Amino acid sequence: MDAAKQIEKLRKELNYHSRLYYVYDRTEISDYEYDMLMNELKALEAEHPELITPDSPTQRIGDVILSEFREVVHQVPLESLTDVFSFDELFTFGKRMDTMISEKHDYSVEPKVDGLSMSLEYENGVFVRGATRGNGLVGEDVTENLRTVRSLPLKIENAPQRLIVRGEVYMSKKVFEELNAEREIRGEQLLANPRNAAAGSIRQLDPRITASRKLDIIFFNMQFSSDGNYGTHTETLEAMREMGFPVIPYRRFDTIEECVDRINYLGEHRDELPYEMDGAVIKINALSQREALGSTAKAPRWAVAFKYPPEKKESRVKDIIIQVGRTGVLTPKVIVEPVRLAGTTVSAATLHNQDNISRLDLRIGDTVVLRKAGEIIPEVLSVNKDKRPEGTVPFEMPSVCPECGSPVVRDEDGAAFRCTSPECPAQILRNIAHFASKEGMDIDGLGISVCESLISNKMVKSAADLYYLDAKAVAALDRMGEKSTANLIEAIEKSKSAGLARLLCAFGIRQVGQKASKVLASNYPDLDALMKANSAELTLIPDIGQITADFITDWFANPQSVHLISRLREAGVDFTSHEEASDNRFAGLTFVLTGTLENYTRDEASELIEKRGGKTSGSVSKKTSYVLAGENAGSKLTKAENLGIKIISEKDFSEMLK
Repeated sequence: MDAAKQIEKLRKELNYHSRLYYVYDRTEISDYEYDMLMNELKALEAEHPELITPDSPTQRIGDVILSEFREVVHQVPLESLTDVFSFDELFTFGKRMDTMISEKHDYSVEPKVDGLSMSLEYENGVFVRGATRGNGLVGEDVTENLRTVRSLPLKIENAPQRLIVRGEVYMSKKVFEELNAEREIRGEQLLANPRNAAAGSIRQLDPRITASRKLDIIFFNMQFSSDGNYGTHTETLEAMREMGFPVIPYRRFDTIEECVDRINYLGEHRDELPYEMDGAVIKINALSQREALGSTAKAPRWAVAFKYPPEKKESRVKDIIIQVGRTGVLTPKVIVEPVRLAGTTVSAATLHNQDNISRLDLRIGDTVVLRKAGEIIPEVLSVNKDKRPEGTVPFEMPSVCPECGSPVVRDEDGAAFRCTSPECPAQILRNIAHFASKEGMDIDGLGISVCESLISNKMVKSAADLYYLDAKAVAALDRMGEKSTANLIEAIEKSKSAGLARLLCAFGIRQVGQKASKVLASNYPDLDALMKANSAELTLIPDIGQITADFITDWFANPQSVHLISRLREAGVDFTSHEEASDNRFAGLTFVLTGTLENYTRDEASELIEKRGGKTSGSVSKKTSYVLAGENAGSKLTKAENLGIKIISEKDFSEMLK
């Protein structure tokens, strides 16, 4: 079989299995078999790049880096819905429909997915463009990012010449939990909820970041079809399912009263759905009746969104325990008698910090009112002091770490209590993962799972142990092997020459990230010189304030830090600075980058600016000093011209760097 036919065969097979999985929730082959088919297709397309098409299953990599999002005028407006918060309000909507529609009418009831609404366009069955809702009339073109969403079909079957559908991009609850668990390990700020996580992911200028977030999409409306031979909304949903779209689960009912049972069912079973939902959508089914009803200035008259009230329940506090996070922060957690709340059984809730406990005056034995914040995270809303038993005592945070016994200190600038030991067992995974991260020593192949395996097998207790690993022992670990181990050991060896800036960032000193690490490395020739600096000296350096300076000197004074540095020195890690002498020619200047540059990526240009004391911003304002405009510069250039901001070319920028 020639390459073209084999490629087409593999594409059809992969699309078939994707459709089974995402549309019909069935599988006929294992994940491994699917991956093997995909690898075979990738290999063939690599040999024959002229045969690659935009609708190929391989084209979800997201390797086109964007400079900005272009505006898209929606052919069909993406309207928002009127909310109702009680069944009385819902029945009022039903009576209004009875008054406005003389003939018989029915309804569709669907989950209201808490995600990001999108308009997606297909031409001759091929996905060509996707845009955010924006203000309903104008959105942003996020086509490249949407291509990375696995459940979005790049090619559909039996399609009209032109088709526009509406879907909701979401992050599944499972992926959200995994992502936050990894962010916690790396000491990064946790994402508030799946919706915010999805919104932030879909608006990344680098689609590779979007791809890493494992987003999904579900479709709930046909906006436009060049065929247009449909009578009801539910007919369009079935047609979309047949084309290969994962469609929202729906039910049809003859009366508004019949919708109530379905709304209650969805509310009671929402924990069984893969996505977060914040309500149910009730729509008139007949398309002709929708058209006759029309819309107000804000929303369609033919649909409403029923919002579930936040559920609250009482339970008794059995205990208050302390968890030590990956950054050393001690977080109190309340253990309660199990209670059913918003679809799940709750037996614990976060208390955030000592200030929150004191505000609530919460004690072991108390009866508390629980709710789910954003329908996701259980929290204590209040204490029912009328039910407080005798003999209870106020709760106080411990003075020593429950994991390692080291002293606990309270942050001067916040409410957090923190373990002072950098070698605390509860922090080992986070510290090592951060040490090996791209911002730190950039040890390729040392991901979270490998770190966990090394720790659980007692091969490492601190970051320094990475440089003393035994290759044979590592190769014997699950899912490693000789080749993976050889690559890992090579990457660890290579990291020894990373230089002072990366090493400082890898240490994880509070408030010392990439930028501060580079600033410090620009002012000191090596680690030993920096370690001799006192707090007052450090504050003389631009961007190093008193609090940061104190964090630095305190960290170097800690005996565990001294021990870590000693072992890194013994292993041959380079302590010298690779940074150029401090250059502050752009100090006080703010640059905005727009368009495509020929000789620099956006990250490279930003790094060059920041390295010389300048700042970069994503938006143009009166405070902008320069707009660096490349090819195909968009609205930022227009705004800069209107504000009289100085616009420079790539050539001008290169001259400024000399």
